[in-house]
Amino acid sequence: MRLSTVILPVHRWSEGGREAWQRAEELGFHAAYTYDHLSWRSFRDQAWFGALPTLTAAAAATSRLRLGTLVTSPNFRHPVTLAKELISLDDISEGRITLGIGAGGNGFDATALGQEPWAPRERADRFAEFVGLLDRLLSQDVVSYAGDHYSAHEVRNIPGCVQRPRLPFAVAATGPRGLRLAAQYGQAWVTTGDPKVSNGGGTSDESREAVRGQIERLGKACADQGRELADLQKIMLTGFTPDRPLDSVDAFVDFAGRHAELGIDELVLHWPIADSVFEADVAVFERIATEGAAQLAAR
Repeated sequence: MRLSTVILPVHRWSEGGREAWQRAEELGFHAAYTYDHLSWRSFRDQAWFGALPTLTAAAAATSRLRLGTLVTSPNFRHPVTLAKELISLDDISEGRITLGIGAGGNGFDATALGQEPWAPRERADRFAEFVGLLDRLLSQDVVSYAGDHYSAHEVRNIPGCVQRPRLPFAVAATGPRGLRLAAQYGQAWVTTGDPKVSNGGGTSDESREAVRGQIERLGKACADQGRELADLQKIMLTGFTPDRPLDSVDAFVDFAGRHAELGIDELVLHWPIADSVFEADVAVFERIATEGAAQLAAR
């Protein structure tokens, strides 16, 4: 199992931002991601910087760490402009970028550009079109397209991605349409567990059973596309289940081992942020990144 982290863009680059990304590389994390939002929940009235400029700076400050969004959505992005930025970022990082991508939700991003929140059906329709067009833009030199929600007219994306045929997609999805997109376009799949379990006061056992069901449905979607489930990395962004894996190294190893048994290939831990929902003991977090990861590898 791979161990990664997500570093929220809440610090000025000169005041802890750079150091966090460099420390993530020193600790041996497989990848470091960041949220792609204009603002997010309890951080709405606090410092929050842009995802793609942050990843560009992180690419220049590191050399081995994979980097990516977790996740980008259509809420305030357009495939044409996003593709150009991603190709540039993939070049700057020398091929270390993964695009985490999801349908988005009804949070602050959903209305920031002055639009009404999209209904669930429209959101799903837009997501399908967004992913399909982005796939073409990142893998073809010239693209024209006219869809229901997005268009591209003789768009040039030369020289394309460093990673061929394009940089990998990690598709966040739990519903049937999203899982089909993951199976069709994804090199990885992302889950945070089942919010109905966490929000409803469910147990850790119930959470794991929900993840098991998600992976089974992903397998069926892959079969429908003529793919093997093993072709997709299964990524879990932690922090949204009833578990507390950052309480101790033992708690993490138990959590990670149980999810590895379900088929999860990569766990993503939130970098600790004081006085927030992601507050955690930094010393324990760093021990998890080193000792905890080593214990998993020895199993």
